[in-house]
Amino acid sequence: MTHQSHAGYTGQAHTSAPPAGLSFPLEVRVHGRGGQGGVTCAKLIATLYSQMGLHVQTFGDYGSERSGAPVQAYTRVDRFPITNRNKVYKPDHLIVLDESLMGSQVLSGAAPGAMLLLNTRAGLDSYAGHYVNCQLGTVDATAIAREHGIGSNAVVIVNTTILGAYARLLGVPLTVLETAYASLGLSDDLAAAQYAYDAVRMRDVVQPGSGADTSSVPNAEVPPVRLMSEHSVDYPPTLLTGAWSSQTPSYREHDAPCNSACPAGNDVVGFVQALKSGGAEAALAILLRTQPLPSVCGRVCPAPCMQACNRKSFDGAVNIRSLERWIADHSDLRPVQHPAERRRRIAVVGGGPAGLSAAYQLALRGHGVTLYEAGPALGGVLRSGIPAFRLPPEALQHDLDRILALGIDVHCNSRLDSDALQRMQDDHGATIVCTGFGPALDLSIPGTELDGVEQGLVFLDRVKRGPVTVHGQVLVVGGGNTAIDCARSALRCGAVSVKLVYRRGREEMPAIDEEIQDAESEGARLMLYRQPVAFMGNGKVSSTLLAEVEAGPPDASGRRRPVVTQRTSTVACDKVLLALGQTQELDLLPGNWQVRNDRAWQGDQAKQIWFAGDCASGDGTVTHAIGNGRRIALAVLSSLEDAADESPTEATAPVAPAQIRFSHFEVTPPHRDRQIPPSVRRANFEESNLGLSGPEEAGRCFSCGHCTHCDTCLLYCPDGVIRRSEDGYRIDSKYCKGCGMCVAECPRSAMEMHEKIT
Repeated sequence: MTHQSHAGYTGQAHTSAPPAGLSFPLEVRVHGRGGQGGVTCAKLIATLYSQMGLHVQTFGDYGSERSGAPVQAYTRVDRFPITNRNKVYKPDHLIVLDESLMGSQVLSGAAPGAMLLLNTRAGLDSYAGHYVNCQLGTVDATAIAREHGIGSNAVVIVNTTILGAYARLLGVPLTVLETAYASLGLSDDLAAAQYAYDAVRMRDVVQPGSGADTSSVPNAEVPPVRLMSEHSVDYPPTLLTGAWSSQTPSYREHDAPCNSACPAGNDVVGFVQALKSGGAEAALAILLRTQPLPSVCGRVCPAPCMQACNRKSFDGAVNIRSLERWIADHSDLRPVQHPAERRRRIAVVGGGPAGLSAAYQLALRGHGVTLYEAGPALGGVLRSGIPAFRLPPEALQHDLDRILALGIDVHCNSRLDSDALQRMQDDHGATIVCTGFGPALDLSIPGTELDGVEQGLVFLDRVKRGPVTVHGQVLVVGGGNTAIDCARSALRCGAVSVKLVYRRGREEMPAIDEEIQDAESEGARLMLYRQPVAFMGNGKVSSTLLAEVEAGPPDASGRRRPVVTQRTSTVACDKVLLALGQTQELDLLPGNWQVRNDRAWQGDQAKQIWFAGDCASGDGTVTHAIGNGRRIALAVLSSLEDAADESPTEATAPVAPAQIRFSHFEVTPPHRDRQIPPSVRRANFEESNLGLSGPEEAGRCFSCGHCTHCDTCLLYCPDGVIRRSEDGYRIDSKYCKGCGMCVAECPRSAMEMHEKIT
């Protein structure tokens, strides 16, 4: 036991007279837990009374185990020097910093009518019928101290806060409190004390009696004392130190930034960890819950998950996109179709990524799906707009075969109009329209009618259908993936040079960064902050007039608005490819219908006709279309009362880099994709990126917010109260003192502390 006392000192300046009604000598006992500041609280009380010109004495009483352990501290107050050195056995005032301590030991010896100040989340009304022989005050000092940032996440220090409530019970003016805090250098905590001063709720003695009522707390049985020669076994510990804690740790999955960033809704952490532990098939089984096109997305996804990856702040983002590709390329697993309780017939219009995703999710759940595609084959932009050197036809077909194996009825060369859409209501339980973007955008400048000026998507479709030859110098206008695909395709078709004109800067180009790098390595040249204002030539384009562009104020997208100047220059060219984006329109919508919340309405009547993908959202990426198609398919089933709404619940804030213990991980640079040399790949349309050589990259995943059973919590627990169990770990709450060491040391933020509910 540590026992220190400080007796017989008075304040140098008396700021207030003692409150009326106090009788001396006065004895105060503080009950708290190690780390809450109980001993300091007693000293603060002594300082408060010393400001009134009184003699004070204060000391603490605690054992060797501090954090979370019960602690008592004492303060005596008198008008005369204090010579009593005993503990306080009959307190006039009791201050309890942790309500879980309430019991016979805390209340023992309390004088009749004693003042009891309790730190509790419960209101005063919750104690009706309890402690009726006491003058009771309640305040949530923990919440107030936490709000004012006093202490840490694991241990909130409440001493300076609860003193404000104590001063209110005494009737001491706030000015005395302010002077006391200033003298101790605690002025930063004064605001919390003032808040508690106003927040404390008080009740007078309800039932005068001979002493405070107490709660019965059974004493643990103590083993009999034996001779040393008789000690052959250890007796189990009888001190249940878990009762000391006000907080307790728990295991909880937190959102990983990659999962939160994935537009398709993939469980990124899940499939990467499954790849580590179970191989490609285990990983693909998780991917196929949300992703019907892993071979495609593993090649063409812009990978926002990699931009969000916490490892990016350490030694480089995990190469998630290429892991998805490796999994898809090394497994032929087919998803298991589940029978529907009531089979529905649902039509999907459009065989692009959104339509394929919607059809897949419906068929996966056992419903009959009829898929209508305007083109000669499924795939939409995947088939017609992405070059083979990025997305080989066999990779697309690999995913299509898996989708069609679910029994989807496909009708190609079926372009529907608004009349057909209305007739579908009679033959199908619901219809999902996924017709993608509308016509390509054009430039309203002179010369767009010249021979040699062509829409980039038309050019890419021609290249996919058969050999195309390009001569001379090519100018590509745009900064997205279509523009990059046009530039790289033109080089492969024989262009002498390719210049890519974009009206903003390099960092603002929406194209995938790796694709831009590949285009430059193959010979394409970027001309930034330029915009065509006229195409010139005699029947055929021969040059382009480019105006310089300056960055103006931010527009609705957050990017700086391009301002075209009068400064111009002329660039020779033999061909111009326009890649400016596409319009967003719903040309199938009957004239008297409207779209609200992705659903068709005729007046006040909701139709079972829904819209998904770029025609509805305009997001413009394959991954967004897949996620949107899945979400609408699930919404359709929910509206038909065939399934509960499976839409994801609102996500919490994902684990941030600051919540990852980088010190637990070794620096390991990312595994890079294997690339065909630029001089070789420029000569043909063979796939230029060969992907990863193996799955080792999965080992770099931090598994942010998800437990990997790494044993760090077990190793760092100072009391050894964490044990392995079949499903992870078990924390022995009888002995856990709530120190928070396991939470603080968890490498991936898969644990949290929360207050005990008493």
